[in-house]
Amino acid sequence: MKKLLSMLLASALAVSMLAGCGSKANTDANKGDAAEGDKKVYKVCNLVNGTLGDKSFFDSAQAGLEKLKADGRIDFKTIEMGGTTEDQAKWQGYLEEVSASGEYDLIICGTYQMPDYLKNVAEQFPDQKYLIYDDTTYTLPNVANLSYAQNDLGYLVGVYAGAMTTETSLEGINEDAVIGFVGGVDSPVINDFLYGFILGAQKSNPDIKIDTRYVNSYVDPAKAKELAESMINDKKCDIIWGVAGNSGNGAAEAALETGKAYFIGVDSDQELTFSPEMAAITLTSGLKNIGNSLVWFFDEWDKGVEHFGQQTLLGMKEGGIGVVTDKNYDSKTPDAVKEKVTDAIDAISKGEVVVPTAIGNETNEVQQLREAVKP
Repeated sequence: MKKLLSMLLASALAVSMLAGCGSKANTDANKGDAAEGDKKVYKVCNLVNGTLGDKSFFDSAQAGLEKLKADGRIDFKTIEMGGTTEDQAKWQGYLEEVSASGEYDLIICGTYQMPDYLKNVAEQFPDQKYLIYDDTTYTLPNVANLSYAQNDLGYLVGVYAGAMTTETSLEGINEDAVIGFVGGVDSPVINDFLYGFILGAQKSNPDIKIDTRYVNSYVDPAKAKELAESMINDKKCDIIWGVAGNSGNGAAEAALETGKAYFIGVDSDQELTFSPEMAAITLTSGLKNIGNSLVWFFDEWDKGVEHFGQQTLLGMKEGGIGVVTDKNYDSKTPDAVKEKVTDAIDAISKGEVVVPTAIGNETNEVQQLREAVKP
């Protein structure tokens, strides 16, 4: 994480950006408060630390806000701040500018790159309310933090992968019940995905073997490819879940080039972002539904339930997580496997299955489980 810009630099940038905001903004809001009868219509500013068109978190957030606008619940402006190194130098200036305007009931941003910028600005403007998604770095009284139950998400993907690895009628699936997990870093967050993944796979097949390896980086697809090639060729993994950011794409490349495995994506629908060749071997993706979570947040707010100053974990019941169920999933997955996934979704939603978390767990249970299922 880069050091935050000094206040002097940020102020100077804010002046130079006044015109730029107008040119880069997708404007859906009029200034000032709005009301529709007795119903509050919120003024929202959505700051994108990149650009729309990512087919991931930013597009998902935009879709949720567009639904809220279509339903007459918000007016909003999206500002695409850009994602280059030069753009990053302006992010705090954008935050300060929209905060100082006093126009918005809520300012939204997201992803791991924003918490330090947001903390600095939120402390300057204590009366302004903010929401940051997919982050739990800081707890501030005027900021709502939304995160997603990746342990439950892992369980769903595990149920699917554990069942699919026995479907030998699908070309590329071998006789050995071995699946793989390529993680970014051996850390509580990544192991939270893994914990659910192992337990879900065991639900489908108690004898399942799972080869877990870590890249130790989120931006090294070459290393992930090397690891995945070994998993496929040496351990006979035929389905690999990549939970490693950009590194995970290397595991997808290995699956494609060996011709002996399939890939599962994470966070967003990776089938939409890959080349046609890599998309063809991507069976599904585990989803963090940013847009759904924003709709949920405004549902809560309208009921008088505020989540500012809190870390809020969203799961299946709140629509915060899910799996891709169209495209390859629909065409390649037997009905019996689809039924297992549907049952798992229902069980988690009803609280009949409670997946343990690796976050804050100091018992090393997930590490012991990881070792117990090694091929």
